[in-house]
Amino acid sequence: MQRLALYRQGHCLLADVGHARRWHQRARGLLLRAPLQPGQGLLIEPCASVHTCFMGYALDLVFLDRAQRVLGWRENLPPWRAAGLRGAHATLELPAGSLIGLGLQIGQALHWQPSPPAPSTDATDMETP
Repeated sequence: MQRLALYRQGHCLLADVGHARRWHQRARGLLLRAPLQPGQGLLIEPCASVHTCFMGYALDLVFLDRAQRVLGWRENLPPWRAAGLRGAHATLELPAGSLIGLGLQIGQALHWQPSPPAPSTDATDMETP
């Protein structure tokens, strides 16, 4: 799955977003995965609605049109519920409580770029004094 970073007006809002574009990635979504952590998300495209069946945690959702403009959102969708928005082309799933810090507005344009590579944990890359 491709990793993306979400930007608004040149500022990175989320540095680690999975991009589910293939049917099997979209069908699985977050099922059987570890819960999202702050700064993470899952962009499902195309997708106008999602459910939280079989999930043990709530999600925040952002619905986007084809031009990646914010159409609307849903905060703290509990397990065993569904939400959607007519006209949405993509849905961004976030950990519950994430929307407060993003400060999104209806009609706001968002931009995606490949995520920066994760920092290396290889001991040979570490500087020695």
